[in-house]
Amino acid sequence: MSLSLPSRRRAMTNLNPPLLQNYGVLLRQPGETSVVQLGDSGNNSGAAAAAAAAAMEECQLPLIDLEGLRSESQEERLACTSAIATASSEWGFFQVVNHGIRPELLSEMRSEQVKLFETSFERKAACQLMNNSYRWGNPTATCAKEFSWSEAFHIPLTKVSEEACYGEFCSLREVMQEFAKAMSNLARLLAGVLEECLGHHKGDLDKICDESTCFLRLNRYPPCPVSPEVFGLVPHTDSDFLTILYQDEVGGLQLMKDSKWIAVKPNKDALIVNIGDLFQAWSNNEYKSVEHKVMANAIKERYSIAYFLCPSYDAFIGSCSEPAIYRKFTFGEYRQQVQEDVKKIGHKVGLPRFLLQTTQ
Repeated sequence: MSLSLPSRRRAMTNLNPPLLQNYGVLLRQPGETSVVQLGDSGNNSGAAAAAAAAAMEECQLPLIDLEGLRSESQEERLACTSAIATASSEWGFFQVVNHGIRPELLSEMRSEQVKLFETSFERKAACQLMNNSYRWGNPTATCAKEFSWSEAFHIPLTKVSEEACYGEFCSLREVMQEFAKAMSNLARLLAGVLEECLGHHKGDLDKICDESTCFLRLNRYPPCPVSPEVFGLVPHTDSDFLTILYQDEVGGLQLMKDSKWIAVKPNKDALIVNIGDLFQAWSNNEYKSVEHKVMANAIKERYSIAYFLCPSYDAFIGSCSEPAIYRKFTFGEYRQQVQEDVKKIGHKVGLPRFLLQTTQ
């Protein structure tokens, strides 16, 4: 039996974290100039969101068919690798089809993800699900523009196989194990291609990437009745080598291109790949780690799953060519600097902290 609309709303309220309350507290901080009316969840809010979405330029990311990497034709293989490198240099983002991950597996993973997030907020926050990795909002936010209207589970790959992480969600374990392995294989394949395109041996990065630091992040972006300008995820770059994203068709992902924000048009048949800070540093700025964000949706909830390819904490990241733009640093040092900046100034600074020559 389907729930009535009032029952559905009560159920949603029960599963959602207290985002509205926390956002309201931030809006009341001195210096906040927002004119958003909290609790305005009527047609005006939905109409404003639709108008904002219509005004935003929507783009189709470079689409790459990875079947080309498996072609018997050397010309087709080279064309595919060149397309990956070009998109990484010019966009920092691209999407892939024929990536080798079964559509059925993706569908199963999404179903299990939805079941997990449909658990009540109290249970998600209080229990030890997913290595006690449940997070929501932004605990370090000091103003509304630093707040993320979302909830997530962060699961290190080393924990994916542990039964204790799953509680009563037994069916999630088997699916997530297969999903994590498939995403890991794809990430390492693409990293190898990008290495070779810069004239380096495939596998150097694979040797330093560690399951203890690679992780999956399961995201849910609840409907936001506040404003079409609220972030589902604040603007940022990724602190890894590369990220692979499996998202639904709701949309909301935006990236910085040619000094302006553009909306990414969802493609149900593709996975999105983006370059992280470490690849930009290692490639000496050949590949671009591009700022991106997620905008909240007034009406629909959005789901996504991201895989992050990361090295071990003691792995050194150095530029692959000379003259180097960045000084050498370890991944652990980089993460520590990011965390310190977020704590002190409210946002990540990232790679500019590691420039050899800087005007700071």
